[in-house]
Amino acid sequence: MLRLFTALTLPDDVTDTLKRRQSGLPGARWRPLEALHVTLGFYGEMDERRADDLASELSRIGGGPFEITLKGVGAFGDNHRSHTLWAGVETPNDPLSVLSGRCKKAAERAGVVMETREYRPHVTLAYLKPQTNPDRIGAWMAGHNLLHSPPIRIDRFGLYSSLLTDDGSHYELEREYLL
Repeated sequence: MLRLFTALTLPDDVTDTLKRRQSGLPGARWRPLEALHVTLGFYGEMDERRADDLASELSRIGGGPFEITLKGVGAFGDNHRSHTLWAGVETPNDPLSVLSGRCKKAAERAGVVMETREYRPHVTLAYLKPQTNPDRIGAWMAGHNLLHSPPIRIDRFGLYSSLLTDDGSHYELEREYLL
C-alpha cells in the first residue's frame, strides 16, 4: 500500500528562510527542510494499481506556470489546543486553487475518495506536542507573522509517497509533472 499526496516543492532560498524561523518554541517538532512543501491534495493509502491510475490522471493536468507568495503564520487546532504551526500562502490565488481542484478531479477519475475539506494552502512548519504552552505559541506567531516571501514561480508539481516512521513522515517524490 502507498500513502500518496500531491504538492508543490519550494525553492531552496524559501525553505532556508522558513528554516531560520523554526526555533524558539519548546514543544515544537520542527519539520525538516525536505518536508517543507505546499500540499495540493492528500489521497491516503492505496494499492499500486490505483496509484498508477492516479499518476496517469495527474499527467493530464496542465495549465501553465504561475506564482505564489508565502504570507504570515498561524496554527491549526481543535478544542482550544493548537497542534500544527504553518506559514500561509497569500490568497486568493486562483491558479493555485484551480490546480488543487484539478488534482482532486484526477483522483476522482482514478477512483480515489478524498476527504471533503476546504483547501487551505500552507506550509507545515511544526507539529506541536499537547503540552506546548499556548502563550508561547501565540508569542511565536506574533514574532513571525510578518513573513512575506517574494513571488515564487511554480512550473511543476509532484506526486509524493509518505512513509510514517517513529521520527515522523518521510516523503519521496514518485513522479513530477510540468505545468
